[in-house]
Amino acid sequence: MSYAIGDHFNKFIRKQVKNGRYNNASEVVREGLRLVEEREAKLKALRKHIGTAIKRGGSYSDEDIGEALVNDKGQ
Repeated sequence: MSYAIGDHFNKFIRKQVKNGRYNNASEVVREGLRLVEEREAKLKALRKHIGTAIKRGGSYSDEDIGEALVNDKGQ
């Protein structure tokens, strides 16, 4: 299986390997995919939480939402 990712990301991957952050290009790609997967899971949970709040008729201020997002990033 192969994918075209473009010059920008090819250079980025090479730089990460060269700097010793990763042993090879596959490790860089896997880490990127793990991060995307994690972000998608967090978004899904947030959407579910928002949907539940809407169904309950709950409301949140901008500050409440901002605080929840900051707390989520810390986890």
